[in-house]
Amino acid sequence: MKKKTRKLIIAASGALASSLLVIWAFVAWFPEEGKPNDPQDNTSAIESKSYAYGIEVDTLSVEKAEVQPNESFSEILLNYGVEYPRIHSLVGKSKDVFDVRYLQAGKPYTAILNQKDSSTTLTHLVYEKSLTDYVVFELGSQDTVFAGQKAVTKKIREASGIIEGSLYLTLQNKDLSPVIAVKLSEIYAWTIDFFRIQKGDYFEVIYEEIYIDDTVYAGTGRIIAANFNHFGGNYYAFEYIDTTQGWPEYYDDAGNSLRKAFLKAPLSYSRISSRFSPRRFHPVQKRWKAHLGTDYAAPRGTPIMSTADGVVERAGYTSGNGNYVKVRHNSVYSTQYLHMSKIGKGMKAGTRVKQGETIGYVGSTGLATGPHVCYRFWKNGKQVDPFKQKLPDAEPIREAIKADFLAQMQPLKVRLDKLLPTEEEKPLEVVNEAL
Repeated sequence: MKKKTRKLIIAASGALASSLLVIWAFVAWFPEEGKPNDPQDNTSAIESKSYAYGIEVDTLSVEKAEVQPNESFSEILLNYGVEYPRIHSLVGKSKDVFDVRYLQAGKPYTAILNQKDSSTTLTHLVYEKSLTDYVVFELGSQDTVFAGQKAVTKKIREASGIIEGSLYLTLQNKDLSPVIAVKLSEIYAWTIDFFRIQKGDYFEVIYEEIYIDDTVYAGTGRIIAANFNHFGGNYYAFEYIDTTQGWPEYYDDAGNSLRKAFLKAPLSYSRISSRFSPRRFHPVQKRWKAHLGTDYAAPRGTPIMSTADGVVERAGYTSGNGNYVKVRHNSVYSTQYLHMSKIGKGMKAGTRVKQGETIGYVGSTGLATGPHVCYRFWKNGKQVDPFKQKLPDAEPIREAIKADFLAQMQPLKVRLDKLLPTEEEKPLEVVNEAL
């Protein structure tokens, strides 16, 4: 119902102040048509204010820049007129939040300044550690340092594809992130040899994409469910968190863990350059001899992982092996990793290592012609081809939670099966509901 305009007649004898008060009261109670009378109507003015990193900047100046090579935290603040005693105070207060010695060249930072008359004062310096995380150095009556995070949203994507040459190239040709290839290779590290995938294999995957403020793409999130058809067989993978252990594991459609006691390879993603062989022509020694290991070529510095839990038996250097680490896993199995550019920190005899832990980095030390790791595998004291061994599985999902797992898995499996690719390119589908 429209409210009618109320006109006021004020006695001339009333005091001016009293008249104005009465008028204000009437207008506030009976407003003219179209004039806001709800206090919430002021939200439009509030929403129009500008914020950066949670700081109102309407009356402030905002400058964006990048950390230059060899530029220190002190140098950045000195450029804005901050004096050394205050810089020292900020460094001390930041120790539990961010170590300023680890500023990285190329990372963005934002200076927020208060401009009064002819002077300019730095009120905040914001360093962006990543696309989502940042550190605020607030210069006020009491300087403070705190960490913040930009608003992050996650969108569910569905994709599928037929292998054309490699998984990486297939994803690239479909304008999908190569990170998916890395994540799939990690999930299937125990069950699929990604160095032997063939043309005609195919994948189906449900995964997350991460966005900042719902618009800025920030990368690929977790893989929720996947199927990889390899040599005609389906390999399903479904993420599930056992609340008693607190971290996600991947299981197949029957509840069997995709993990095994050993990883398929000591590197996340590379290629086999030479296989285990009783007779191979040695590229350095120029003679035929047994090659009792598997060579994985990869760029220098690529992290090398222990393929299973164990204890470091030896770590050192020899003229043939170069920098190497040998790990004893139990009374039956041991593995060795040769030609490292450097051995991982803390790797020495007696050090306990976990499956997937970095123990060194790819190099070409010792008798090697290029950067690679020679992976050697012992069973009962004898070097064997790891690809010909039947390795033990990890424990399946617990019976107490299997029914809950199956209830979550089945609708995901239906969705995956609907993604079965054909020779015609299938467009990427966006699914907005939460999983």
